[in-house]
Amino acid sequence: MILLDGQGYDWLANLFKRTAIEEMMHIEKLADHILFLKGEVEMKAAGDVQKVHDVKKMLEKASGMETESANDYNKFANECTQHADSVSKQLFEELVADEERHFDQYDKEMDNLQKFVDNYLALQSIERSKLIGGSRTAG
Repeated sequence: MILLDGQGYDWLANLFKRTAIEEMMHIEKLADHILFLKGEVEMKAAGDVQKVHDVKKMLEKASGMETESANDYNKFANECTQHADSVSKQLFEELVADEERHFDQYDKEMDNLQKFVDNYLALQSIERSKLIGGSRTAG
């Protein structure tokens, strides 16, 4: 996200930030529910953090992670059905809907990047420059 901010890609940086915040809220919901069920919560990373500097690769990686999460949550929702746990099932179904929305957002940005190539990123940078330039002259 810092890379995107530094290059002036505010829209993409904000998309990743908003999604990251929502993902943290998912973790909080799941942890609260596990504790409610008298379980233990162990917080650990699902995998190693990968540094990705190419915008297209960032979007592809994020899109893949959202798909994987949606598939996992859907599987967990189905398991909850088998165990007559409708509350947990509903929680996982809500998470699936969020992950699919995240995927759609990343997919749309990948489409835009493919359609408009470098112009897409340049336009984001130009818009940021306009905003910064406008705020300097207004003050």
